[in-house]
Amino acid sequence: MVTVDRVQTGLRIERNVLKVLKALAEYLDLSLGDLVEGIALHAFEGKAPFSAETLTKIEQLKDVYGLTLTAADAHTLDETR
Repeated sequence: MVTVDRVQTGLRIERNVLKVLKALAEYLDLSLGDLVEGIALHAFEGKAPFSAETLTKIEQLKDVYGLTLTAADAHTLDETR
């Protein structure tokens, strides 16, 4: 077990992305913070964070919550005012 020092943060995130992340965290029995932390740590090492089974679940959740954004959209988003 590794001991860490966590801090509270506020961040802005697209509504449907957040819905999918929250639902996925619930499905995996993780906190939202643990899920995001795990995704980031995998990405920092160039590793895929999800199994094929989890990716299938993510696709289902994206359909449920109407998430149509893709990685190609990542740096092109514009907020509604």
